[in-house]
Amino acid sequence: MADQAGGQAPQRILCHGATGSGKTTLARDLGRILRMPVHYVDDEFGWLPGWVQRDQSEQKALALKAANAPQWIFDSAYGPYRQDIIGRSDLVVCLDYPRALSLYRLLVRTVKRIKHRESVCNGNVETWRRMLDRDSIVLWHLKSFGPKRRQMRELETALGAERVKRFSRPRETMRWLAELEARASGLRS
Repeated sequence: MADQAGGQAPQRILCHGATGSGKTTLARDLGRILRMPVHYVDDEFGWLPGWVQRDQSEQKALALKAANAPQWIFDSAYGPYRQDIIGRSDLVVCLDYPRALSLYRLLVRTVKRIKHRESVCNGNVETWRRMLDRDSIVLWHLKSFGPKRRQMRELETALGAERVKRFSRPRETMRWLAELEARASGLRS
């Protein structure tokens, strides 16, 4: 599939943004549209059963092995290997949404998972206690939002608009996805 300028479409895409912004959903949709493999980092590299976080060096080794493939979409990249994945990416898609929106989405998602006892991250289950403890995903969102926002804006400045697409509203992201899907469908016809 060709990109808008008629060149080769990105073959390695990283989704980046605050916790709760919709990176995993975006990665899943991109994978479906572009027919590319998607790596869900929490499941594949980050968490083991029992909410045990995999050793950082092992996470990095697994992520870099996956990033050696010719095509991929990562739904995120943890700090210890984020720069490596960015360096191997053809495109970084940044969901730079307002804090209130990503926090709202995170709270709705977390409450739904708790209520329905949904299995996430290698069979782990979120609980009210976990949502409120010192390792809470909500606290993580509050701590990491500012730094992630700065990273996205710095990436856009450093790498340029050809390699970084930064969306500040979901409707912008949805419009871009619809354009990608229309182009992909047209090429498959």
